[in-house]
Amino acid sequence: LATWAGSEGVLPAYLIGMALAGSVGRDHALIRKIRAVTIGLLTPFYFIRAGYFVSIPAVLAAPLGVAAFLAVEMATKIVSVYPVARRFGSPHKDAMYTTLLMASGLTFGTISALFGLSNNIIDESQYSTLVAAIIATAIVPTMIANSLYLPRHRRPRETAPQRVHSADPAKESVLEG
Repeated sequence: LATWAGSEGVLPAYLIGMALAGSVGRDHALIRKIRAVTIGLLTPFYFIRAGYFVSIPAVLAAPLGVAAFLAVEMATKIVSVYPVARRFGSPHKDAMYTTLLMASGLTFGTISALFGLSNNIIDESQYSTLVAAIIATAIVPTMIANSLYLPRHRRPRETAPQRVHSADPAKESVLEG
């Protein structure tokens, strides 16, 4: 289907997944099986192929390009997702957390970049720069979100020190934990 349409092989699977999400999404056992097969068997082949075309020297030669693409991608997500999260009543920290976690463009970004490379729209150095920025969009926003905007319900609970009682008051101690 993908070859006939002149697109990447993973794109029809992506579109079929979106189309079936409503009906198949109710069968949780089936979803777990599909995820196991997809993540364990199919996804590695796609990312090995996508990574095969990345030129490390091209990435190292264009750090400003990677940073610029990363900044543009994050800015567009912040401008588009943050106001919607706030509109739905999320406090600032929760809205930023949601926005930063939604900033990853890993799946569709790599599909688009590989499509551009396969159809000679971009060259290998441009592809390498784009893929490096796409990978950075999965790492950098997640690190920022978890370090600065982690919602209260996601934080580890701190426990108060517990006093161990003894018959002899001199032997009482405090346990941290």
